[in-house]
Amino acid sequence: MNKKLGRLFWPSLWMYFLVMAGFVAAAALTRNYILAGVEAGVTVLLAAFYVLSRDRRRKTLYSFAKSAFQLPENANGAETPFPMVLVRLGDGSIVWTNDRFCRITGYQDRYLEQRLDTVIPKLSVDWLTSGKNEYPYDVTLNGRRFRVYGTVIRADDPNSTVLGMLYFNDLTELYQVRDEYVRSRPVVSIILVDNYEELTQNLTESAISSLNARINDAISKWTEDYHGLLRKLERNRFLFVFEKRDLGRAVEEKFSLLEDIHRVENPAGLAASISIGIGIDGVNFEECYNFAALSIEMSLSRGGDQAVVKDRFNFTFYGGRAKEADRRSKVKSRVTSNSMMELIGQSSQVFIMGHKNADLDAVGAAMGISCMCRKKGRKAYIVLDVENNAAQNLVQEIRAVPEYRDVFISGQEALLLCDSHCTLIVVDTNRPDQVESKALLESVSKVCVVDHHRRAADYINPVVLNLHEPYASSASELVTELLQYAVEKADILPIESKSLLAGIFLDTKSFNVRTGERTFEAAAVLRQWGADTVEVKKLLQSDFQDTMAKYQIIKSARLYRQEIAIAALNTSTSRPLAAQAADELLDISGITASFVLYPDGDCVYISARSIGDANVQMILEPLGGGGNTATAGAQVRNATVKEALDRLVASIDRFFES
Repeated sequence: MNKKLGRLFWPSLWMYFLVMAGFVAAAALTRNYILAGVEAGVTVLLAAFYVLSRDRRRKTLYSFAKSAFQLPENANGAETPFPMVLVRLGDGSIVWTNDRFCRITGYQDRYLEQRLDTVIPKLSVDWLTSGKNEYPYDVTLNGRRFRVYGTVIRADDPNSTVLGMLYFNDLTELYQVRDEYVRSRPVVSIILVDNYEELTQNLTESAISSLNARINDAISKWTEDYHGLLRKLERNRFLFVFEKRDLGRAVEEKFSLLEDIHRVENPAGLAASISIGIGIDGVNFEECYNFAALSIEMSLSRGGDQAVVKDRFNFTFYGGRAKEADRRSKVKSRVTSNSMMELIGQSSQVFIMGHKNADLDAVGAAMGISCMCRKKGRKAYIVLDVENNAAQNLVQEIRAVPEYRDVFISGQEALLLCDSHCTLIVVDTNRPDQVESKALLESVSKVCVVDHHRRAADYINPVVLNLHEPYASSASELVTELLQYAVEKADILPIESKSLLAGIFLDTKSFNVRTGERTFEAAAVLRQWGADTVEVKKLLQSDFQDTMAKYQIIKSARLYRQEIAIAALNTSTSRPLAAQAADELLDISGITASFVLYPDGDCVYISARSIGDANVQMILEPLGGGGNTATAGAQVRNATVKEALDRLVASIDRFFES
């Protein structure tokens, strides 16, 4: 039977009948009525023969399909439980259908062949020819939702036509139940007033009560549209439980509470700020609450004033455009310092590691931690690529000091030295893929993090001690505060105080950006410990060739949106030069943000700076970057400069248009 299958598919004769009808008309127009009558008779006979043959072929096809697919005896297939259609896989032409298929699609059997995708738009048979037996998408017909399954029948002759039988399974009610289940899944959120302590500082009880009432009213007004359960857990913390069906609306409105709460101000004019942590897709309420707690922690580590949604796999961020306000506590610094000293004392040895291509801030922070280790009598190693870093001059000076002759080691050397009792302290980064040696990070069980960048979704975890303050200017500033509670002035070497001050100088652009009162306090302490600002200034100097190259980068910059300068280089340059060029672009009147792109191998590096409303960390985050509101960077892998530039411009547009 299969050998004869290909013979059943004769080409459609409708075009021949049209041609013959044309000859009949031509003969009639030339008054040759006898010829016209003969041609008309032949055409009618052939048409009748075609119809009879077609019906016979269809009966034969159904007989074949019945035996192949075990169809019922009824020639129309009315008794089959599913809508069915037999198609030719080569061109998707419909060969046979049952009555149920005709009813749900409105298909009518005609003498002209019809393709399946003309009856059901977008439904192809490519998935059948690729070996699958289920269509990957749902099909909606007359308000009903179907899953489509298929079977392929091949003839013994490999050159013959291949048939496919499609079955339509009506799962509308099942989908409705499933969709309602998904829409009604619980969403647990924690709403936290970030700056409650600052808002209520030095206020009377009546003023605090009035402020609390206004905060409660703003939060209640926002939550009442979501028909959930709102409860106040603490004076500045709320629990809000609602259904997932309303989460999409909150996302579309960009969590309007983030802006609405800013209208609430204390008598001194300080606006309230909140963080919203949301947990979804947990197996139960407890897991959703844990996700929400992680989201709140993530929001606070990124500066607050934003909403963070955590599912089983990812974090999603909304808001966070405002510049961070310093909410650190010296109590926390003292407690962290004591805990770190205790941890160092319990370790056999300590490894200190920054990010790849370490800069002055990473090296300076590492030097401060090394001083704490020396105070505690523990051997410290700084994991650093001495050949490829952005602090060559400082590293050379450090290696000339007797106490630091054998301190700098590579990641491979650290792996050979580490044991089960060692500790790894990561400074100036919180992302595992940016550390100097990821293998070392994965090998050490006790890990500490000291960082000032806004936390990324793929942060280092787990950690035994975490000092993560996005409000700080630099990691060196944080380490300086730790040193104040851990060592005496006599314990600090001049090169260590110089390195820490150089780190602060670098990340604040000589105290021009991201500086707070704690920044100047740290600088004053380092000055008392022997740091020389003139010597630090020399570390930041560039030679003549680098200076000329920097101004060539600036010369190549172009304006975008009238206030953003973008320099896209086709040749490689050094990271310090790109960063310095991005800094100097901000010295131009009217420029509020700058981006410098340059290739290096199969990556395109981006250095970004901002002194305006543009949050460069949020702009570069979709490109895999990180940093803070004023300083950020990214590495776009497997892309050309043109492709990276297009992605950067698209991200800038999304930031300003959202």
